[in-house]
Amino acid sequence: MKKVTGIGGIFFKSEDPKGMREWYEKNLGLENSEYGTNFEWQRADGSKGSTVWSPFSANTKYFEPSKREFMINYIVDDIEALVAELRASGVTIADDIITEEYGKFVHILDPEGNKIELWEMPGE
Repeated sequence: MKKVTGIGGIFFKSEDPKGMREWYEKNLGLENSEYGTNFEWQRADGSKGSTVWSPFSANTKYFEPSKREFMINYIVDDIEALVAELRASGVTIADDIITEEYGKFVHILDPEGNKIELWEMPGE
């Protein structure tokens, strides 16, 4: 079974997320919304995907329980099967799988306590 098929997002803490988005837009051309930049791309099979780049507030609780300043979102094929496999391997599953209109999500912790977001894109 395939596990990770791509990078879905790069998230990091910032003292001034709005200013950071504006700096990247002005200096590096990243077109931003309040959520950051969405890079769209095409898979080898022709389906579309995207990767989000987004600064979060320095005091966000979203990355907890990790103490790190960043979180990576990985795209996966079959989130339910992967979570079952990870759980059986002793990986810490931080929350339940949630389903949104833009896919399914769950968070896990790596051995150093980094919070990782797993994302199954809609239609996977």
